[in-house]
Amino acid sequence: MTTETTTPPAPRKRRPHGKMRRKFAGLLAIGVALLAVGGGYTLFAPNAEQNQAIAQPDAALVAKGQELYNAACITCHGSNLQGVAERGPSLIGVGDAAVYFQVSSGRMPLARQEAQAGRKPPLPQFDPDTEEGRANLDALGAYVQANGGGPETPAQTGAALRGDDPARGGQLFRLNCASCHNFTGVGGALSSGKYAPSLATPTEEQIYTAMLTGPQNMPKFGDRQLTSEEKRDIIAYVKSVTNGSNQVGGYDLGGLGPTTEGVVIFVVGLTAVIGFAMWLGAKN
Repeated sequence: MTTETTTPPAPRKRRPHGKMRRKFAGLLAIGVALLAVGGGYTLFAPNAEQNQAIAQPDAALVAKGQELYNAACITCHGSNLQGVAERGPSLIGVGDAAVYFQVSSGRMPLARQEAQAGRKPPLPQFDPDTEEGRANLDALGAYVQANGGGPETPAQTGAALRGDDPARGGQLFRLNCASCHNFTGVGGALSSGKYAPSLATPTEEQIYTAMLTGPQNMPKFGDRQLTSEEKRDIIAYVKSVTNGSNQVGGYDLGGLGPTTEGVVIFVVGLTAVIGFAMWLGAKN
């Protein structure tokens, strides 16, 4: 009886060409993707002339702003916007918006060192209600913006900065602002001799730039915290309650919100209870 032995088949040799093809295909895909990204950037990115136009401010305006800065600001804020110890803070990063708010509202230059810079009439050369003052504010802001960067003053002015939804502005105001400025923008006291000023006097531009820059104890509200439309709605609400056009509840009791209303209710109610008790006693 014979036994047949079968030999196992020889293992098939792997063909190296399959690995090479996969590697080549991967490299080709990466190359195509890089070419696509580079081509898209070339097509849609601004050219060098546009970049230069965006980056370079008006040289004459900046030069005029430097003259104004050297005459009115350099003593407290330094020759390079770096600030001077015990005189004034650095202006690097504050932007054109902070310059407009502080100078147009008369807070700068400071009359004296105190807990908070109060509002006062601006210097005549920086009065935003005059053509010369507005031009000087633009020049001074352009100089600080060109050398320090930061948030910029909006292009719109006046009523153009009021949004279309003051109701939403009221909700945002009560959420973000009423704890300091009260429900109707009449202001209030803070700690260490500071205070939240009334919002009846500031213009739309001043309110907008204050939200952008956060003067004194006020927080900054960039576009991530409040969008441009939300800031405009807040301004619309503030103007509606500070000019008397939104007093739908009769007497506003000083505009201090539920505090004064509660005091009035307490006093009137207590007086009525005491009077009723005295009447019962006299009757008995």
